[in-house]
Amino acid sequence: MKRTDWRLTGHGGVELFAQGWLPEGPVRDVIAIAHGFAEHGGRYGNLVERLVPHGYALYALDHRGHGRSGGKRALVDRMAWVIEDFHKFVSEVRARHGGQRIKLLGHSMGGNVAFGYALRWPEDLSGLILSGPLIGGSAPAGQRLIVKLLSAIAPGLGTVALPPEAVSRDPAVVKAYAADPLVTIGKVPARTAHELFAPLPGYLARAPGMKVPVLIQHGEADALVPLKGARPTIDAIGASDKTVITYPGLFHEIYNEPEKDAVIGDLTRWLEAHPAD
Repeated sequence: MKRTDWRLTGHGGVELFAQGWLPEGPVRDVIAIAHGFAEHGGRYGNLVERLVPHGYALYALDHRGHGRSGGKRALVDRMAWVIEDFHKFVSEVRARHGGQRIKLLGHSMGGNVAFGYALRWPEDLSGLILSGPLIGGSAPAGQRLIVKLLSAIAPGLGTVALPPEAVSRDPAVVKAYAADPLVTIGKVPARTAHELFAPLPGYLARAPGMKVPVLIQHGEADALVPLKGARPTIDAIGASDKTVITYPGLFHEIYNEPEKDAVIGDLTRWLEAHPAD
């Protein structure tokens, strides 16, 4: 396969890092990855290794404050800016492939990004793939108020800590995650916590209008983004072509679980059934 990387300028002049993996032969379809909170686009090697040899071109953007991109670490100053950054990235990816419609794959926070993108620019997409997506759920009213206040007066203040052990049941994955210098370990900044949840009521309200073909994959033992919180939005999605697969016992990063071959197999079969158009 061939690898490429480049830089682009996001909202407010933040420098963003993008990379891609292309097959040696003809491109069967194009997939843009939106990664999760505190990680980066280079952590999707399992998908790259499985999909690129079968003709899929994969691209990933490190969101602002993440990975090799600029910005304060793990700080999502505005979710709208993250989505606009991703739109610019996708526009550049599409330009590299003749302007064709592509598929988005969003994991966790990246599912939030991809869902917001699909609601705003559905004409860019031939499909939407969501892995453990943060597209629903909420905290108690009092907690939401406190986080909103902290977001305004102390945006960088740490709130809840996310344990690395919750990403996967594979100890090697957890060890690599914790040791990765491009992964941010620690508490979620107050501004990020507020911005992650602020769009969710709107997503639920607008989900019936979602018409892009969608595949949703979610671990039933996901403690970081519980399936229960996402269920109302998943159920409300109006796309006539909607596939929902849940996995008993699997943690948050389903593509990095011991059962990853079966999970990626489900993704591959969906992609085969939804060719580029």
